[in-house]
Amino acid sequence: MNKDQFIKYLIDNNIQYNEEMLNQLDIYASFLLEYNSHTNLTAIRNIEDVYLKHFLDSILLIKNWNFNSSAKVLDIGTGAGFPGIILKIFRPDLDITLLDSNNKKIAFLNELIGKLNLQNICVINDRAENFIIKNREVFDYVTSRAVSNLNLLSELSIPFVKIGGYFIPMKGNYECELKESLNAINVLGGELIETIDYQLPIENSNRSIIVIKKNKATDQCYPRLYDKIKKKPL
Repeated sequence: MNKDQFIKYLIDNNIQYNEEMLNQLDIYASFLLEYNSHTNLTAIRNIEDVYLKHFLDSILLIKNWNFNSSAKVLDIGTGAGFPGIILKIFRPDLDITLLDSNNKKIAFLNELIGKLNLQNICVINDRAENFIIKNREVFDYVTSRAVSNLNLLSELSIPFVKIGGYFIPMKGNYECELKESLNAINVLGGELIETIDYQLPIENSNRSIIVIKKNKATDQCYPRLYDKIKKKPL
């Protein structure tokens, strides 16, 4: 997907944008590819795939879910900033926290945020099991994109969500993962509300957003250490 095709998709799907946002995406794409030439951030190596598989894929979260104004959003395992940086560019009102345990990716994100002049966005270099200690049930939304199996990811994510808030992971093929995760979602205080299925344009690959609402407080014993979660998922 080249830039013109990307813009046409935004127009055709009534996704609001302005020239500043497009300029920020240009800077993002160029810096990502340059940085990726010496530090492994992503397997994607050309600008057309950056616009399709990173930028547009992340924007489809905004297209398919209406975030409340000025909401606090946590992006777990953000990697090179997807979907969190894209959420911030297209919804600058959102209060975004990017969480990742990879030092090299955190260094990239801090430099990128400066280049894009983004405000009200926080980058945290930590594991979810540690960050939760002072951030339990403080976020309106928690999201992630292509991170871990859903039953593991749910235990790491749902404890961060406020009662009445939402955990909204982005997935590819999810049916088996979801079936295996329903008990964990329930134990952690969540409820499956809906799955939103769609296709990524051009390559027509399947994508899904899983919407989980937090109805009650998560027991303080969760999340467990990652090794324990992995060894014995809920």
